[in-house]
Amino acid sequence: LSAYENAEFTLLLRGVPASERRSRVMPLLERVGLADMKDRKPNELSGGQQQRVAVVRALATQPAIVLADEPTANLDSDTSAGLLDLMLELNQELKTTFLFSTHDPVVIERARRVIRLLDGRVTGTEAIAND
Repeated sequence: LSAYENAEFTLLLRGVPASERRSRVMPLLERVGLADMKDRKPNELSGGQQQRVAVVRALATQPAIVLADEPTANLDSDTSAGLLDLMLELNQELKTTFLFSTHDPVVIERARRVIRLLDGRVTGTEAIAND
C-alpha cells in the first residue's frame, strides 16, 4: 500500500466514502510533512516517515483517545516538535486525549499531566501548567 492508502485503510474498512477519506487524510499528511510522499510504498519511506503515516492513520478516524507508545522515538527534533504541536492542536480543537508512554524529556515537558511508573506501578503524578 502507498502511504495514502495505508493512512486511509481504517476509514475504508469502516465504509467511509472516498471523498471523506481524502478530506480527512490529505490535511493530516500535509500537517506531518508527507503530502508529497503520499504515493510512496513503505520501503521508500524512512522509519520516521512510516511512523508519521501510522499517526495519520490513527488520527484520521477522529478518535476520542489516542494511545501512543514512544510517538517521537524515530523522529528528528523538528519533526518531533511538529508532531507534538499537531497533537496539542487536536487536543484543543477536537478534544482528543493523547496518552503517551515515553522516555523523551521533551515530550514530558509538553504534557499537561505526567504519571510516572516504575516496575508497572504508579510512583507519582503531576499536573504541569504549560498552557
